[in-house]
Amino acid sequence: MNLIFLGPPGAGKGTLAAKAVEILGLPHISTGAIFRSAIAAKSPLGLKVKAIIDAGKLVDDETTIELVKERLAQADAQKGYILDGFPRTIPQAEALAGFSAVNKVVNFDIPDTGVLERLGGRRVCRKCGHNFHIIFDKPKKDGVCDHCGGEVYTRDDDREEAVAKRLEVYRSQTAPLIDFYRNKGLLIDVDARPAVDEVVINFKKAMGV
Repeated sequence: MNLIFLGPPGAGKGTLAAKAVEILGLPHISTGAIFRSAIAAKSPLGLKVKAIIDAGKLVDDETTIELVKERLAQADAQKGYILDGFPRTIPQAEALAGFSAVNKVVNFDIPDTGVLERLGGRRVCRKCGHNFHIIFDKPKKDGVCDHCGGEVYTRDDDREEAVAKRLEVYRSQTAPLIDFYRNKGLLIDVDARPAVDEVVINFKKAMGV
């Protein structure tokens, strides 16, 4: 089964995708992770991606599509996948249809106020990337990751001004995908406002598993 996860930044797509991996046995393919790998490799493409992201912009369609197509061709994605962070635009969705058939699109719905509360309190481990939250999921020791002992910090793109900008970009460029996939009969809406466990239950019901 080939799935796409949609939702604004802060909807919890990454957390829910990790749960969905356990439920469905499919690989979670995050374009963010693909980009970070390219950046870490310091390849010409990675340096290009870093410059775009640092400027607060979206990576161009051609580059993103090339990276995703290459990833979906790998062995672990042949029985299905969960795409998180792609497609972000209608042209990307149309390009994806050209090399992979999507079965369902899950839209994790949350208002902007909920996004601001979640991301404003998010803290990330600099070493292993684990997410914490100053209200909902604090590390046991302030500033120290429970899992690897790395430094827990606030990412620049989780600061209020950056979050507002990310939401603006999402609403203008990515939100149109909701109607795009709804019109194709592929969209499933899941309320992303409750606690994770409740959202997982609603997701399982929506998927019939």
